[in-house]
Amino acid sequence: MNSAKTPWTPGPTQLLLIKLLLIALCLLPLARLFGDLGPNPPEFVSRHTGTWTFNLLLLTLSVSPLRAWTGAHWLLRLRRSLGLLTFAYALLHFASFALFDHELDTQAIAADIVDRPFIAVGFAALLLMLPLALTSSNRAIALLGGRRWQELHRSIYLIGILAAIHYLWLAKITTYFYPLTYTLLLALLLAWRVGARLKKASAPAPGFRGGAQPIKFFREKPDR
Repeated sequence: MNSAKTPWTPGPTQLLLIKLLLIALCLLPLARLFGDLGPNPPEFVSRHTGTWTFNLLLLTLSVSPLRAWTGAHWLLRLRRSLGLLTFAYALLHFASFALFDHELDTQAIAADIVDRPFIAVGFAALLLMLPLALTSSNRAIALLGGRRWQELHRSIYLIGILAAIHYLWLAKITTYFYPLTYTLLLALLLAWRVGARLKKASAPAPGFRGGAQPIKFFREKPDR
């Protein structure tokens, strides 16, 4: 007799409430921008939005491991919201750079991106996030096809690596603790994916265990 407990699965209304609560919690850090910003407000805004971009990126990448460990497949339904929130914070981070550092002067912004490699790396990560945000819908999955959509959204791994390089590059020698911590967390999440992929590749084919096996169909969104 199988005594394993079936993971709790929220109904449609419960899932909607969970999503709304998640979005509200993720937007809560923006309230900090309306308070005391310290002696250097532009630097604080840039640092705050950049930190929360990375926080949400790591949280987005944590969904698949949590789903695998808990068996709660409904967690995948939260990943789209987390990804879009990550992109929103990344846009705010870039906007703070464009506004406070260059007063929206496009030529100065472009020159700074070319002249300073750590800004170029961060800008590249933002550009890679754009197609992911634009295709975060069921319609996009239908148009692209599950496999192509999945391959496109795997660029989130490269985005994470670029974000880590950006963070490490701009940090001073005396302030490496947080960038290294974020990089380590990212490395662990990517290592889990590599391990899961190797395990899946080495698993025996389901049709070779003596006799025909029933074919099962699952209505599940593509994973990444």
